[in-house]
Amino acid sequence: MPVDEPHGLHGAETDAVYDRAGFGATVPRGQSPALVVVDLTRGFTEPGFPSGADLTAEVTAAAALVTAAHRCDVPVIYTAISYTAAEADGDGVAWLRKAPGMRALREGSEAVALDPRLDRRDGDHLVLKKGASAFHGTGLAALLTGLGADTVLVCGATTSGCVRATAVDAVQSGFDTLVVREACGDRARGPHDAALFDLQAKYADVMGLDDAVAYLGAPDRAGRKVS
Repeated sequence: MPVDEPHGLHGAETDAVYDRAGFGATVPRGQSPALVVVDLTRGFTEPGFPSGADLTAEVTAAAALVTAAHRCDVPVIYTAISYTAAEADGDGVAWLRKAPGMRALREGSEAVALDPRLDRRDGDHLVLKKGASAFHGTGLAALLTGLGADTVLVCGATTSGCVRATAVDAVQSGFDTLVVREACGDRARGPHDAALFDLQAKYADVMGLDDAVAYLGAPDRAGRKVS
């Protein structure tokens, strides 16, 4: 669910309040980006699943980012929520008490399979997680550091949930963070727009797909060549 402009959604008065608070500075674009594709699994991208919605447009945009990243030798990291039978059926995961519909995201099920419209290659990484943020309880921060990343491009689902949580933790982990507008989707427009507004103000630059693809392919980034 793309939004035309994350700023300006709430009027000039709100923009003035945020400007006075010192929010909304531009995020640097580093020399070594990595692409993190958050939870574009069938359970989220297909409306036939209880936790899903029709994210065809967003998956198409994310696939374009993946293609650009592969072409430009940028690391691609997919994430997926996946629970064991004990976790899904038990009471040990607090989040599942609040969001019991997520219990359907069981390891080995179709719901946790990556959307087949994404071109996952052998050299891509997959991070399995139990919570909203792709950093919480995982080795993602260490992986990004090991890959030499200084900038993280985030896309995926849902904008107001796992995308937002991942982007917040990315900047808190020391990475300049970019969120690609057209490649993020949610179940409703209101939470999607609000999340993008908040991310743009405080944590990341919300950028368009064309700008993201151009950044990935920029010839002046150290050691990166377009093949």
